Amino acid sequence: KEYGGDMKVKIPLWINILQAILTLIMLQQVYLFTLNHQAVADSGITIEGIPNLNLLFEFAGRTATMAIASLLVIILQNPRYFLVVLFMNLVREGLETIIDPLYPLANAPMTPVNDLIAHIVIVLIELWAFIVMYKIVKRMDANEKE
Repeated sequence: KEYGGDMKVKIPLWINILQAILTLIMLQQVYLFTLNHQAVADSGITIEGIPNLNLLFEFAGRTATMAIASLLVIILQNPRYFLVVLFMNLVREGLETIIDPLYPLANAPMTPVNDLIAHIVIVLIELWAFIVMYKIVKRMDANEKE
């Protein structure tokens, strides 16, 4: 695709793969919170009653919105859109870095310490992707001014 005059911008493959993995994780969460309530209950989350179901479906709806936006960004391959979605992922995962170890699920696949380490690694990779995309967008902006 062409952005900013004659400059052709290609999103690095590893960033596309990262975004695809993050999107698949979000879609899996949507599935769990909308269709697999037993798995949610097994994690220790209470699903009894209208207020709790409301929260489950609200979470699923918001996560589905993020997943759909991420799919659109992957399809369109616009660096500016990638920058926004990567920022959204970075903030979400950054918050989960604090929340998940403090409030682990009953069936969490790892200890809180290992969960914290895993989240920090994921956030660092997302931050790296964000910085790479930011630099690409800055080059695009510089070329558009010429």
